[in-house]
Amino acid sequence: MSKIYSHSRLSTFEQCPLRFKFRYIDKIESKEKSIEAHLGKSVHSALEWLYTNVKKKQTPTIDQVIIRYSEAWEKNYDAQVKIVKNEFSVKDYFNKGVAFVLNYYMQHQPFDDGTIECEKQIKIDLDPEANYKIQGFIDRLVYNLETGEYEVHDYKTANSLPSQDRVENDRQLALYAIAIKELFGDDKEVCLVWHYLAHNKKICSRRTNKQLHQLKKETIELIKKIEAETKFLSSKSALCNWCEYKIFCHEFGNTPPKKEKQEELDIW
Repeated sequence: MSKIYSHSRLSTFEQCPLRFKFRYIDKIESKEKSIEAHLGKSVHSALEWLYTNVKKKQTPTIDQVIIRYSEAWEKNYDAQVKIVKNEFSVKDYFNKGVAFVLNYYMQHQPFDDGTIECEKQIKIDLDPEANYKIQGFIDRLVYNLETGEYEVHDYKTANSLPSQDRVENDRQLALYAIAIKELFGDDKEVCLVWHYLAHNKKICSRRTNKQLHQLKKETIELIKKIEAETKFLSSKSALCNWCEYKIFCHEFGNTPPKKEKQEELDIW
């Protein structure tokens, strides 16, 4: 049976094959969660709620959206959340999220941009035989009546702001563009939109059909590489500080817990 991959699974392997093994093969569970991940989840929840209500023609006030963000924060907060940057407190991260939501709301109101769906699930067959599959979730899908384009919107809560060159080579939203074209037609134009909330900045990019075809081929080759891998070596980097498997990693003098052999699942 074909395995279903996602951008996050592919990226995990590229960043550190050992982390990929811990998470997707050994299926080692880790309760450790970073404050950055918690912040991102809370902000996404608030913005999803905002646009869901906009679609119902019940646009919330900014105060209501901030309350929704606060509720999402409290609901999913764990006192054991990991803070790598010790110079910042939990309150600092919470307030950062308030600023993200506030700035986004003020910049984009009245939210009449043609939103079709939030958290839209997509699935892609990368080859005609459907041996290689990708699935994912689009933060927000828009049909822009002014340009006639479909827009794939993605919210980013990280502090870093990528170069345009890096954006032009981003795989995740480009894969989503493939799915949108499969749904609505290869002749449709798709604009990829990143909202970098820490900078209150929107970055856009587009792909040609030729580029998307090449991306399919490259993604298949990466999946083949993953499936042929046997060693799953560690790849030590600055990202290790945020890795939930650091407590199991030999790079830091630790050992993984023993796991009983499990049946292989078809979703990777």
